[in-house]
Amino acid sequence: MLISLHRLFEHDLADGSLEQWLLVPRTLIGLVATKIAAHWLIACLPLILVAPLLALQYGLSNDATLCLLITLLLGTPTLALLGALGAALTLGMRGQVLQALIVLPMSIPPLVFACSAVSASQQGLPAGPALNLLGACLSLATFLCPWATAAALRLALE
Repeated sequence: MLISLHRLFEHDLADGSLEQWLLVPRTLIGLVATKIAAHWLIACLPLILVAPLLALQYGLSNDATLCLLITLLLGTPTLALLGALGAALTLGMRGQVLQALIVLPMSIPPLVFACSAVSASQQGLPAGPALNLLGACLSLATFLCPWATAAALRLALE
């Protein structure tokens, strides 16, 4: 997912549509959230749809497969929101190393919680605490990232 994130707002900046976003009577936060949702549908939804087949390939139990799907449904939007923030902060810069340095530390907690939930489910332990923490990460990212991304885009246009 990180490979394609640097282009999330790049074409909009190049063709001038990002400036038009600021002139539209709608809020920039809503437009950013729509763009992030579209990116999630294109980049992450196919992964979620293929996950049960991959779980069968790796011999996961039904409980672990269900837990995997839940963690993907909670974790991929979180990663998309964090990646959009990183893309907005590094908009107009060449190279994606800075974006990786910004996004990767923020994406480690959701990845750890998702892995521990699936691992606990495989071992027959309750996965609820890790799923709760993953849901908290999604709630925090849903609340903060569109606002921060919109602010970063305003700064990039100045």
